[in-house]
Amino acid sequence: MEQDVNRKEVGTVKHRALLVAIGLLGTVALVASLSVAAAGTKAPARAQSATAIQPPAVPNAKALKKKYGGVSITFVGDAAVGQSHKRDQMLVKKFSQQTGIKVKLVPHPSASDASYSQLARNFSSHSSAIDVMMLDVVWPGAFAPFLVNLKPALGKQAKLHAAGIIANDTVGGKLIAMPWFGDFGILYYRTDLLKKYGYKSPPKTWTQLGAMARKIQAGEKAAGNANFYGFVYQGKAYEGLTCDALEWVASAGGGDFISGGKATINNPRAAAILNLQRSWISQGIVPRGVTSYDEEGARNVFASGNAAFLRNWPYAYSANQTTPVKGKFNVTVLPHGAGKSVGTVGGWQLGVSKYSKHKPAAIEFVRYLTSPAVERFDAIFNSNVPTIPSVATDKAVVKANPYLKPEIAKVVRVTRPARFLKGKYNQGSQIIYQGINQILNGQNATSVLPSIQSRLNRLLR
Repeated sequence: MEQDVNRKEVGTVKHRALLVAIGLLGTVALVASLSVAAAGTKAPARAQSATAIQPPAVPNAKALKKKYGGVSITFVGDAAVGQSHKRDQMLVKKFSQQTGIKVKLVPHPSASDASYSQLARNFSSHSSAIDVMMLDVVWPGAFAPFLVNLKPALGKQAKLHAAGIIANDTVGGKLIAMPWFGDFGILYYRTDLLKKYGYKSPPKTWTQLGAMARKIQAGEKAAGNANFYGFVYQGKAYEGLTCDALEWVASAGGGDFISGGKATINNPRAAAILNLQRSWISQGIVPRGVTSYDEEGARNVFASGNAAFLRNWPYAYSANQTTPVKGKFNVTVLPHGAGKSVGTVGGWQLGVSKYSKHKPAAIEFVRYLTSPAVERFDAIFNSNVPTIPSVATDKAVVKANPYLKPEIAKVVRVTRPARFLKGKYNQGSQIIYQGINQILNGQNATSVLPSIQSRLNRLLR
C-alpha cells in the first residue's frame, strides 16, 4: 500500500540474512575466494578513504537515458544503519543523474520482520507503489510469486556472483533476486584496552570473554568511567536476536535450533550458554539495556568508548571509523563454547515487483547496483561483504576490510532454520527471539526452552 511505502520507523535495527541451506555451498565457495584474496594482507589500514571513494559511472548511461529518461521508480532501500542509507543516496543520485531515471529512495522499516510485513502487504494488494526492494534471504520462497524473473535480463551478470547465492535466489528455475551484499557475525574488540590490561590476544571462548570483560570493566570504572561495560550485542526481541542466539547456541555445541525437521533448541548445552549470557546481565558486565539494543544501539555504546567487546556485522567497521574508537579496535571471530566459533550468515538481495509499471527501468537499476563496480564501492565505503569473488580479490577491498583475513573469513557459517520453517519462518523466528529475550530479562533458560521447542514443533507439523 502507498502509505506503507512512506512509513519511516524510528530506530536503526538491521538484520541481514544471506543464505538458507541451498545457498550454503555458495557461501563456502565465496568464503574460500575471500580467504585467498586476504592471504598475506595486513588490515585494518584502509587502502582508500571511504569518504573519498565515489559511486561508479553507469555503463551505457546515454542509451538508458534515451530509452527511459523521465521514468520514475521507487526503491525501498536500506534502513539508517551506519553509512548504509548514505550509500543508497549516493548511488541513487549517480544513477538518476546519468540515466534520467528518477529514483525515489525510501528506507525500509528498521526491523527485518517489519520490512517483511511491509512487502507482504504491498504484494497482497497488487500495488505498484514499490518497484525495487531489498530482500532478506529467507524471503525468496515466500515472495517468488510476486517478483520478476531477472534471468533473461541479468543472467549473464548473475554468473559473476557466487553460484550458491544465485542458487538461493533462484526459485522454480526463475532468478527472482540478485545478490547485493553479504554479511556474517564477528567480534569487535578494543586493542588498546586489551594491551592495557595485559591481554595479548582477543578471547577464544565465551568463558574467556566473560573474564576479560569483567577485568577491563572493573579497571575502567575504577578509572572514572561509570558507564563502561564489558560486552554489548543485539538483545532486543527482534530478528537480530535470533542471529546472536544462533551463534551462542551453535558455538556451544547446542545445535542450530531445528535439525532434521524437528526443533532441538531445548538441550543442556543451549540452556547453559543462554544462562551464561543472562548471568552477565545480572552481574552488570552487560548493560541491562542490552535487551532493547539493535545493531546501532549496541554499536553506539562501543563507538563512544563504553564497551570492551561488541558483536556486530562488518558494516560497523566502516561506521566506527569516525568515532572516538577509531584506531583503537580490531575484529576477530566470535568466541565459542564446547563447539567451534561460528558466524550467522547475513546479506541482502534486490528484487523487482511484478506489479511495477516500469519493470525495464527497474531492472536496469538492479543491474547497476549489483555490478562489480558498485560492489567494490559498497565494500570500501560501507564495509559490505562482496558476493562477487573477483571483487573480493580487489586489493583496495581486501585492505579496507579486515574481516576478509582468512582466519576470520574461514569461520564456520550457520544459517537460520528457514529451510524447515519455509513460509512460517517469520513466526518461528518470533518464537525464538521472544523466548531468548525473556531469558536475557531474567528467566532461567531451562524454564523457557521447552516452550520454545514445543511451539516450533507445532509450526513444523
